[in-house]
Amino acid sequence: MDTRFAIQNYHDAQEVTRQLDELIRKPIYSIRPEKLQAYEEEYYEKKCQKSKSMIKEAREIIPGGVQHNLAFNYPFPLVFTKAQDAFLWDADGNQYLDFLQAGGPTVLGSNPPAVRAQVKELLDSCGPSTGLFHEFEYKLAKKIADSVPTVDMFRMLNSGSESCMAACRVARLATKHKNIVKMGGAYHGWSDALAYGIRVPGSKFTQANGVPLYMFRHTQEFFPNDLASLERILFRNRFDGGTAAVFIEPVGPESGTRPLDYDFNQGVERLCRKYGALLIFDEVVTGFRIGMAGAQGFFGVSPDLTIFGKVVAGGYPGAGGVGGKKEYMKYLGAGLDGSHKVKKALIGGTMAATPLSCVAGYYTLEEIDRTNACQKAGEMGDLLTKGLQELVKKHDLPFVVFNQGSICHLDNAGTMHYAINWTKPWEIPSVLKATNVRKKEMEHMGAAYMAEGVVTLAGSRLYTSAAYTPELIQDALDRFDKVFANCAKVQTGE
Repeated sequence: MDTRFAIQNYHDAQEVTRQLDELIRKPIYSIRPEKLQAYEEEYYEKKCQKSKSMIKEAREIIPGGVQHNLAFNYPFPLVFTKAQDAFLWDADGNQYLDFLQAGGPTVLGSNPPAVRAQVKELLDSCGPSTGLFHEFEYKLAKKIADSVPTVDMFRMLNSGSESCMAACRVARLATKHKNIVKMGGAYHGWSDALAYGIRVPGSKFTQANGVPLYMFRHTQEFFPNDLASLERILFRNRFDGGTAAVFIEPVGPESGTRPLDYDFNQGVERLCRKYGALLIFDEVVTGFRIGMAGAQGFFGVSPDLTIFGKVVAGGYPGAGGVGGKKEYMKYLGAGLDGSHKVKKALIGGTMAATPLSCVAGYYTLEEIDRTNACQKAGEMGDLLTKGLQELVKKHDLPFVVFNQGSICHLDNAGTMHYAINWTKPWEIPSVLKATNVRKKEMEHMGAAYMAEGVVTLAGSRLYTSAAYTPELIQDALDRFDKVFANCAKVQTGE
């Protein structure tokens, strides 16, 4: 198995945090309004007419016009019809460099031929789903278990959200404790209890519209990079139901936008052992992107359960699962394996682990392993980050650029860096307003990048893949250069 990692030099989290602290204290620098208008008129209105027309019709029958949050882009979503390697094409025939990478799973690049050929063969011989066992369910689970040392067993589900829900139930059954503790600002799917403290550390229930407050009775959040904050909660929970599990995004909440010290995960593991809580690593993004052994292999941590996402189905449908130690995974098989000594966690998933998803996932992981794709993608991430940092300096912009291997961050507004201090409740409305204002400028920057032929995740995160080359990275940097040349301090009324 390939034992190399995407991260060659781990960033100085304290220095990145200092830069982000400064960024949110400064005025917002973004694409100049007149240039944004020019992009709208010259690019979106003239060169994206098919997309605009289709989205206009879609909004009549789809809420918001799109079925997935990642698909929304300012001034309107574009309709993409083709993906291959490092490129995307829209309905109007415009070509783009793809740094969205389907939200992260396409470490090999989009639509890799080696995987596509196996999927076609499967569709010819079996079809996408039978509702019964298929040999590749075993092969995929075995590949994951062989790759990630802490995974003795693997159970496939339909999404990362479902997998996090299942992990919560397993943790409560295994520990007999009630509380789930998560890092503030982290995203572990959109289930009721885990919607607590998403996106903005300290936000508690304020971002969880539609969720009754009583759902958060046994969910708490701690501040990123603050072990003392975590230990206070774990100690207090001893007298109120105990802590079943601590959830972590290992490179930082919202996939590293608020970076963590290298040794922070090890500190969290020590506290989990001290207080009898399971450690759950959410590797939806980092799994098989940081390395075949995941971020846990890079950081030298042994979580009890690991959440996997889109990559375990190669970007095909049915993209998620839970892996972990046998002593905990038995709660997902009780009764099915002839044992009735433990209660089975309530989970389902009729369309989980279909032949389609398992074949695609198995050959994707095999190809990532065989081609050293994690390290290659990480090298391209380093190259992109270094180039963006040079461009930021060239144009004298306050933007903050850093990466965790092939997970790259280009922050013009610091939207994700705000936090809420509940000892000063009068500040909460202003913090939430600031994040909304800065989010809008992120969208404007994303629109500018798109008009120059670069697709990003919300204008602030970029994933590189093994399909990139130094030449393509330089092409992307030339496009970013054009956008940065038209950035300035903007008046937002913040």
